[in-house]
Amino acid sequence: MSNKTGETNHSWVQPQNPAKVEYQLQQSLPTEPTFYYFAYGSCMCPVDLKRSLGENTHPYVIGPGILKEYRLGFYVYSPNRKCGVLDVVNDSKSIVKGVLYQLPWRLSEHLDKREGVSQGLYRHEIVDIHCQNQIYKNVRTYVVVNKLKEEVAPNDWYFNVVLRGAITCGLPEEYCWHLFNHMYHLQQYNQKQKKRSA
Repeated sequence: MSNKTGETNHSWVQPQNPAKVEYQLQQSLPTEPTFYYFAYGSCMCPVDLKRSLGENTHPYVIGPGILKEYRLGFYVYSPNRKCGVLDVVNDSKSIVKGVLYQLPWRLSEHLDKREGVSQGLYRHEIVDIHCQNQIYKNVRTYVVVNKLKEEVAPNDWYFNVVLRGAITCGLPEEYCWHLFNHMYHLQQYNQKQKKRSA
């Protein structure tokens, strides 16, 4: 447009912030149903979890979490892993540290399959998890159905996956050492038992 003096007047339109537009679009999209999942064993490792669930699980990690009034133990032998694998057992004086995920509901069946729910190996347990100064309610974890009387040692592969998950997802160094020592002593005990029976 021109005014009487021949000068051109421009009307500027402020462009919207692209990040804000994208955020608004995300807010308008329907959100996918999810569930909270607390991992304390090999599933702490997002790389190993991806192997079973078929997609990258790093984006679903909320952070390190604490399960109160439980302790870790290797009270089941896994036919798939061919070694002892982790379980949690009620214990009012203990805690278990692990990783809290918020997984899409579509992965629920895959997770159950990984944990051997249909074979009666593990079952769901609904727990409260302390994470980032909050308490998350109705969190799924898995507990062994038929617990052995004595712990069974993990093999080296399972040992390494559990430790890698604990370190990758930021569990405290002291707890990682606790995990290491527990698994190491079980392996040493297992080797002594084999020598005695040989």
